[in-house]
Amino acid sequence: MIMADTTHSHPSAGPSLWKRIDKAWLASGVLILLLVIFDTAQTGPTLRFAIEALLGTAPMIAFAVLSIGYLKASGAETMISRAFTGREATMIVMAALAGGLSPFCSCQVIPFIAAMLALGVPLSAVMAFWLASPLMDPPMFFITAGTLGFDFALAKTLAAVTIGLAGGALTMLAKTSPVFADPLRERPQVGGCCGVKKPFEGKPVWKFWGEADRRATFRDATVENTVFLLKWLTLAYLLESVMITYVPAEMIAGVVGGTGIGPILLGALVGAPAYLNGYTAVPLVDALLTQGMSHGAAMSFIIAGGMTCIPAAVAVWALVKPRVFAAYVGFAFAGAVLGGLGWGLFSTLIA
Repeated sequence: MIMADTTHSHPSAGPSLWKRIDKAWLASGVLILLLVIFDTAQTGPTLRFAIEALLGTAPMIAFAVLSIGYLKASGAETMISRAFTGREATMIVMAALAGGLSPFCSCQVIPFIAAMLALGVPLSAVMAFWLASPLMDPPMFFITAGTLGFDFALAKTLAAVTIGLAGGALTMLAKTSPVFADPLRERPQVGGCCGVKKPFEGKPVWKFWGEADRRATFRDATVENTVFLLKWLTLAYLLESVMITYVPAEMIAGVVGGTGIGPILLGALVGAPAYLNGYTAVPLVDALLTQGMSHGAAMSFIIAGGMTCIPAAVAVWALVKPRVFAAYVGFAFAGAVLGGLGWGLFSTLIA
């Protein structure tokens, strides 16, 4: 019996250890190790590139994490729920605006949306929020602006709100169709993956530092988001350096460069499976633009990837039936292509 008990205790140790290992830091370590083994001379330049890029982005990171800490500690997240009141058309507009500016990450959206759906909020307003929310939040705006420029960040924000509005409006118009009838799963999964505290309820407390629990929330949110951004941006800048070093610019320009709708369609198609993380994507897109990617393809890539990356997709899949999920993906792809066309045209006009 003792041997049997000992045998059963070992297998669980492996998976538990694997779950505790942070995959972003692990990927960065593996990438550096591969450089040391196969191209030792490039290891130093790659590390310098990543460190210098992080230092250059540091003011944006600091502003972003302090902002998100303040929003969470003050309870400003509760103001987002006000978007889901009133007439349906008004709800769609407010939900799209709230989604494009909300501080929620993709997994935090799951319990929030589950509660809204349970209260009978129309699917059209939820769809508007769902489409806009993964594309932009305060930290992502500042990271995007610092790397790709303020114009690109603003254009992506406008695209997020516009796609949310369009998706919500189309859902409202087709709400009696077989696609959107009875949209919810019987037992939706509402768990989050961020391990973040439950948001404060009631009115926001803007001078939050007078309450110990709010100070603790500010500290926890600031530390958590600092670590989150550092680990993903470190990986992103390492990948950017490797991409610039080893991927021929002619190949990138030949595939997703040039004009026309072809590169934009390809950017949207590649965006979903190639997307690692919203923050990681920003330096990668910067590298792709340096290598010859068209502006329109860059925008379609980053929009499509944002809405169909695993965390964002899981947030939708967990709560609604497959046909509604398919509509979400369709809205995301169409919005990415149209956003790419619009940004490509704008970039051509101001060039």
